[in-house]
Amino acid sequence: MTAVIIIIVIIVVLLLIFGFIYNGLVRLNQRANEAWSDITVQLKRRADLIPNLVNTVKGYASHEKSVFEDVTAARAATVSAKGPVEAGKAENQFQGALKSLFAVAENYPDLKATQNFQELQAELTDTEDKIQASRRFYNTVVRDFNTRRHIFPVNLFASMFGYNQDKEYFEVDESQLADIQKPVDVKF
Repeated sequence: MTAVIIIIVIIVVLLLIFGFIYNGLVRLNQRANEAWSDITVQLKRRADLIPNLVNTVKGYASHEKSVFEDVTAARAATVSAKGPVEAGKAENQFQGALKSLFAVAENYPDLKATQNFQELQAELTDTEDKIQASRRFYNTVVRDFNTRRHIFPVNLFASMFGYNQDKEYFEVDESQLADIQKPVDVKF
């Protein structure tokens, strides 16, 4: 009788351990999905602001056609990106295009003084801050998830529960890091 009770207790303890491991992985996976969703919301918000900003600048600088085409193409790539790696690459392209757009805007003092441009620029700055915060949160959750997957005893059961791949970080491409960090060159 005592052996049966010990076996039942061991089975219950093992089931509880499996449950805690599984629930922990599910929780982190859902947090990562939610964090990615937050990033896509902010990217969409920025993508919605860009046509207004481009049209405002375009009214003043109609001869800067290539800049507007680059911004439009970069916006399209960002909106259509699937997953963190592709989105990261599109973000790099988009940030470069925005730098060019703001460099064009710098050449037109009347444009910088308009209320409409100032509001759009403030909204864009706010959105960029939100994207960075969302990106940091997402990468933190991904780090926690990936770490959890590799820690004993979770690593023994992660693939059995269907969590056999690390999540991808939303990162800046190292080859474009230098371009992002250098200041915009404004010429009058």
